Amino acid sequence: MWEWLLSPIDATRAHEVGAYISWHGRLMVLAWGVLAPMAVLIARYFKILPGQDWPKQRDSQVWWRSHWIGQSVVVALSFGALALVMPANFTNLGWHGIMGYGLLMIVIIQVLLGVFRGSKGGPTALDKDGTTHGHHYDMTPWRLMFEAVHKTLGYGALALGMATILFGMWKANAPVWMWLVIGSWWIALIALFMLLQKRGMAVDTYQAIWGHDPAHPGNQRPPPGWGVRRPGDKQEEVTDVRSDRGDRVRGHRPQL
Repeated sequence: MWEWLLSPIDATRAHEVGAYISWHGRLMVLAWGVLAPMAVLIARYFKILPGQDWPKQRDSQVWWRSHWIGQSVVVALSFGALALVMPANFTNLGWHGIMGYGLLMIVIIQVLLGVFRGSKGGPTALDKDGTTHGHHYDMTPWRLMFEAVHKTLGYGALALGMATILFGMWKANAPVWMWLVIGSWWIALIALFMLLQKRGMAVDTYQAIWGHDPAHPGNQRPPPGWGVRRPGDKQEEVTDVRSDRGDRVRGHRPQL
């Protein structure tokens, strides 16, 4: 068993890589196989923490700090790993190299989007600049564009990063145990994503920050994105259902 686990995935090739390539692979696996998906998971499912008394307690910063710090580490590890294998032979990159440089281009775009995402605004901004206006609070076209592009590129980068890791492992002819470990980890992450999604923990960022008061501009828009729950809207739906049931008991039909 141990001999099989330590043997390369392709028995016809040797698993011989230098120290630089080995550390390049380790850093990239840590960045895109572990930290990046965890940072996305926290950002999607922990905007309202378990036990948080929402909407009395709003705007938890745990998800935000975890996301940007985690992804900042991913960026640093990515370019550090790139430095280990430079200068690259651009005439013979192969699929792993092409995908890797494509991933770094997405990283650069994501960093620029984050820097120029616009102001936050909202009632909590009164103490700073005397106004509630902000790109996020007002959900301006710039903010809507940022969210759509940032999320699309983010999930795309996750998929591309995982594929790049697999191509790199094949190119290095990684031993069997590495394939089993990374595969098991990704299966566990997917299962966790599915569990948290089923529990309805994907909450709208806007309501998590400012609550469900319809006076807030962002609460006048439809739910943002697939599978994202707006807990304030759900409370209003429950109230409407109870009202309809009361009308039926009294012999009245609710008006459509």
